[in-house]
Amino acid sequence: MKRLGWVFVFLSLLVLAQSKEQRIITLEAPGGTRSGNLRHGPWVYEAGRPGGVIGRVKDLEINATKATLEAPQGKTMQEAEGERVASFEGGVTVKRDRMTATGPRLVYREANGRGVLEGNARMRQEAKEKGGDPVEVSAPRMTFDVDTNVSTSEGGVSLKNGRQEGRSDTVYYEEERGLAVFTDAKEVVLIRRREGKGDLVIRAREVRSLTEEKRLLATGGVILVDGDITTTGASLLYNDNTGEATILAGRVGNQSVPARSVNAKERATLSGNALLHNVNRSQVRVLAQAPRLPLGDFRKLGE
Repeated sequence: MKRLGWVFVFLSLLVLAQSKEQRIITLEAPGGTRSGNLRHGPWVYEAGRPGGVIGRVKDLEINATKATLEAPQGKTMQEAEGERVASFEGGVTVKRDRMTATGPRLVYREANGRGVLEGNARMRQEAKEKGGDPVEVSAPRMTFDVDTNVSTSEGGVSLKNGRQEGRSDTVYYEEERGLAVFTDAKEVVLIRRREGKGDLVIRAREVRSLTEEKRLLATGGVILVDGDITTTGASLLYNDNTGEATILAGRVGNQSVPARSVNAKERATLSGNALLHNVNRSQVRVLAQAPRLPLGDFRKLGE
């Protein structure tokens, strides 16, 4: 048992060492200049053209006009590898696989492997399949994690994907899966643009969207507005490929919330444990049995 314990400790230290090594950033300015104290820094890289300074860490590339690499006080630049801070300014561009982000400035910390893009930050990720819809995000602040290929946008975020747009205070986004998690202390608002019928609107405390698959899960109390029809419940599962939304009753906090649909034009009301709302046909019916939500499909990394 003691030997297994030491093996676990060794493996944990090995993983930490590998993570630290992967977080170390390299900088260059081809055709530009580098100045500063060679031993203690800070090192200042400047280029005479936009994007001429290049920073690389794992699979993340950062381009800017100027960058400064600093070590903690009392340490040399070499001793401080894994603890240094790199600051980029002047038309910053961040690239990783299908993702490109831009903003006025970025600060990267080797200690946690995160780069924070601040100002009028914008991100675009191209679709996996040809002809698919890109994901476009705008926010005052974006954080890119080199360990997980996850970005987190904060401070009033807009995410667009085809005809859908979600707005919330924070958006967590997994670039590989295309999983977007919208959270807001007040409410998340998701709008699907439609021609001739008016926009489809979903409001909830949290919305998780698989952008490639065009499916989403809304929880924490939900409201679906489809023209004259308003359907409410505890949670909602929506598939944009079929136009079908399943709304379930359940508990939200200390309250029991029914699944309920009101057609204001026809003055009709339906309620039950589960409703199926087809937004393409503007039809709602009661389901005999409430389906189980596919929560596993929408889990974040580490959940």
